[in-house]
Amino acid sequence: MINVVAAVIKDENGKILITQRNLKKAQGGLWEFPGGKIEPNETRENAIVREIKEELDIDIEVKSYLSEKVFNYPEKNINLIALECKKINGEIRLLEHEDYKWVSKNELDNFQFAPADLFIVERIKV
Repeated sequence: MINVVAAVIKDENGKILITQRNLKKAQGGLWEFPGGKIEPNETRENAIVREIKEELDIDIEVKSYLSEKVFNYPEKNINLIALECKKINGEIRLLEHEDYKWVSKNELDNFQFAPADLFIVERIKV
């Protein structure tokens, strides 16, 4: 089981950051909440701060735990942990992704998300 964190980053207007997966990687072109694997001896909070800095070059702070769900891909099983975060510093630079957008929760259905991220979409829309 691979533990993975995903950031639900909101801006001052309540819009949510979504990112488009790299076309050269698995599920390329699909949309997701940015994040990545938790390293050994790393907390989920430290992992998401590190991953967002590595992928988007911005600083965030974790506000709260949202939810988590185990997802079984044919090649691996992941436990995806969603954390609500706030951008605190920096301008987004796409270091891993194809694109990004700030969207309202009502706009989430307009994007094709990676299967593991769909439970986060549903959780946000409630």
